[in-house]
Amino acid sequence: MHLRSLALAACCTLMTTATTLQITAQDAKPLASPAATAEASLNGKQLTIKYNSPRLKGRTIGTTIVPYGQVWRTGANPATTFITATNLKIGTLDVPAGTYTLYTLPSASQWLLIVNKQTGQWGTEYSEAQDLGRTPMTSKTLPASQENMSISFEHTKGATTELHVKWATTDEYVTVKAQ
Repeated sequence: MHLRSLALAACCTLMTTATTLQITAQDAKPLASPAATAEASLNGKQLTIKYNSPRLKGRTIGTTIVPYGQVWRTGANPATTFITATNLKIGTLDVPAGTYTLYTLPSASQWLLIVNKQTGQWGTEYSEAQDLGRTPMTSKTLPASQENMSISFEHTKGATTELHVKWATTDEYVTVKAQ
């Protein structure tokens, strides 16, 4: 009799757990700013950027989103993580192999890429004292508006690539070279 009660209790527990998991899976909504990754290999060494990709949703860069003159987390949710397995020259900045957080300082005339030594924080927790450094980015206008913010490595060849941040009609990029 005791074994029958234990078996019944175990079955009820399993059924409740399965039902709860099924309801949770059905109710789960996709993230408004889903996780994304950009990767490249320079001379056989891996570069990885992990970020969350926000949506434009009718907002305007420089005013209602990514205000000019304010440090931006360059993505959404957690801080954007940059991992390099090799020493780099990003624009004018020397970056030793390691893990960093990427921010940008947007303006109407020129954006700056910020490589920050603090890692693992929420995206809005920025400490300028932790900056490894800043480097100017080059600006291009995209031919059509891009709803989803993206970070990508483009024109990768040997020891060189370009790191691009694209959103709306903005394409900000900087050259990255393995040292």
